[in-house]
Amino acid sequence: MSLISVEDALSRILAGVERPVGSEHVPLAACAGRTLAEDVSALRDQPPFPASAMDGYAVRSADCATVPATLRVVGASAAGNRFSGAVGSGDAVRIFTGAPVPDGTDAVVLQEDTEGSGDQVIVKEAGRPGRHIRAAGLDFRAGDVLLQAGLRLDSRHVALAAAMGHGGLSVHRKPRVAILATGDELVRAGAPVGPDQITASSLPATILMVERAGAEAIDLGIARDTLESLHERIQAATSAGADILVTLGGASVGEHDLVQEALSRHGMDLGFWRVALRPGKPLMHGHLGSTLFLGLPGNPVSSLVCAVLFLIPAIRALLGDQRAADDPTEDAILGADLPPNRERQDYMRASLSLQDVPVGLTRGPERLMLPVATPHLLQDSSMLSILERSDALLVRPPHAPAATAGEACRIIRLDRFC
Repeated sequence: MSLISVEDALSRILAGVERPVGSEHVPLAACAGRTLAEDVSALRDQPPFPASAMDGYAVRSADCATVPATLRVVGASAAGNRFSGAVGSGDAVRIFTGAPVPDGTDAVVLQEDTEGSGDQVIVKEAGRPGRHIRAAGLDFRAGDVLLQAGLRLDSRHVALAAAMGHGGLSVHRKPRVAILATGDELVRAGAPVGPDQITASSLPATILMVERAGAEAIDLGIARDTLESLHERIQAATSAGADILVTLGGASVGEHDLVQEALSRHGMDLGFWRVALRPGKPLMHGHLGSTLFLGLPGNPVSSLVCAVLFLIPAIRALLGDQRAADDPTEDAILGADLPPNRERQDYMRASLSLQDVPVGLTRGPERLMLPVATPHLLQDSSMLSILERSDALLVRPPHAPAATAGEACRIIRLDRFC
């Protein structure tokens, strides 16, 4: 089977997500990081009444057209406790920020622009109609759609939803992602390690990435290099109702790489196997009934790069995110010379620094701060220490020519995913 491009691989994976997962209604306090399942409209105006923007006095602007003007204080209006009396000619009402503006008044005079106390106040600054008053519905009106389906919620969205009158929201349930490491050489983190074994470092890392993306991770542990062991764990994923099954390792061509055979016995419909990228060529994709399958490479850096490129977008598509297929790259400046690239798209681990560069000279020099991406000298896909010291993946297209430090390049920031 020939290698397919990264773009083609992602397109096929996302095309396999026929519809988002179902929804559930959760209280606002539990909405952080969840994805809206439907549009949200305001249930009330905000503010629901004309409100004072400052501390001072609510007045009739006609009474303060000429200053100084002496007015009679007939009451007070505070937030949560409005003045409900009558305001006549020559009257004023002491008012505080956020309080309802009394009927009959049309301006607020700042406290510092007045003198007096008790039942009289001298206004020294002319009042203008609407001055220092927040009109009812200034922020939004009942029925306004302010939050759209597919939005991943943060504290700003939750604050807005609360102001709109909602105590909870309809969000997509968390997609269930079953994660299975494979290989006789692997042991769990913290467990005793034999002389020929290593720690399954990709397993906890992938779990964290999945949960950060808004999904529920199902830890299937480590399968041995036997069809029986793989069969048992695949059955566990099916029983758990996994929306995605992710395997780590076992997707290459060695005689101990049994994942494809085991899945085929379970009726997997193979989508593709092997992608033209570095690191991460032995990536596998398919379907087990309604369950999306992604077989990530065994090398830890390769698996995490593939999770960034393919697994996270698949989770976002299941959550109804309309931007799941968006290009995650951004502009940067190359920090070192690079030789020509070969036939696979390269994702080089790189450190970032900031550099100001000129962006225009029409009205004098203008400067813009741009990230400078300097790739590490060692790019072996097993070296987690290099990945830990990296801020970004430097993306080089297939057959890219040699590049010189200072040229434009594209990067993917790792802190968005890891």
